[in-house]
Amino acid sequence: MDLALLRTFVTVHRAGSFTRAAALLGLSQPAVTSQIRTLERQLGRPLFLRQARGVTPTTIGDELAHKAAPHLDALMEITETGLEEDSSSRTLHLAGPLEFTAERAVPALTALTRENGRSFALRTSFGTAEETLEGLAAGRHDLAISTVRPRGTLLSATALCDEEHVLVAAPRWTRQAGSDRLHRTGRSALEQIPVIEVHESLPLVSRYWASVFDSRPAAPGTIIVPDLRAVLACVAAGAGLAVLPRYLCTSALERGEVIALHEPTVPPLRTYFLVVRNGTLAMPHVARAHEWLQQTATDWC
Repeated sequence: MDLALLRTFVTVHRAGSFTRAAALLGLSQPAVTSQIRTLERQLGRPLFLRQARGVTPTTIGDELAHKAAPHLDALMEITETGLEEDSSSRTLHLAGPLEFTAERAVPALTALTRENGRSFALRTSFGTAEETLEGLAAGRHDLAISTVRPRGTLLSATALCDEEHVLVAAPRWTRQAGSDRLHRTGRSALEQIPVIEVHESLPLVSRYWASVFDSRPAAPGTIIVPDLRAVLACVAAGAGLAVLPRYLCTSALERGEVIALHEPTVPPLRTYFLVVRNGTLAMPHVARAHEWLQQTATDWC
């Protein structure tokens, strides 16, 4: 049996689409369709059921994928390991949310770009979870950081770390409302303070209010700026309150530039996932980056 046909089959099985598989393989869609039909003729059994949006594997298709995929991944690993001497010419394409990727992941990965004989170039892009996972599935990225666990068989996710969210404001707001009034009166006093957020939908504030107060925030956003670092700067300047990841505001809290307005017994958390396309961890530079981020993230939690 032609290994090229099996490789195309496994890619279609993981992608759930001839179109997406073609993009990943660098082939035309008709070429992928032809290869799958050839394999089906050789086996004498249909491997996929064609649907309006993508394909669904048949029972025999699932069985073949289960048997063939590990061996194809192992062959790919052997091939890639044989090219290890040339890995310095490889480029890792990383994607993820702006602030976390810039503040956490990229600084961590710089160590791997300096490895003697095993280094690789790094290219980074930022986007929403939906944009990032879509780009990874389409082959535009090698590794992605996401706050959403992907579905389906094409992508595989590993929990990376949990991010604690903190409700913060400048000290002037407690002085203005009375030293402990905000803590005594709860959210009624908090809702008198202007809100600073990254989007009009108030994603972080809304999630905090739902988790801690079991309600929705009453105040609309006063300042909307799509960068959490800019949000922190506005908070420190006294513009209002915001919900921020603790790692981003720890230094400002320690310096007294901002304070925590509320200390819930169980703080809201958000989980980050490290996501790859199935099979690509056989590539040494992707595997090293994946493992390194997992190791480094133990100090982030």
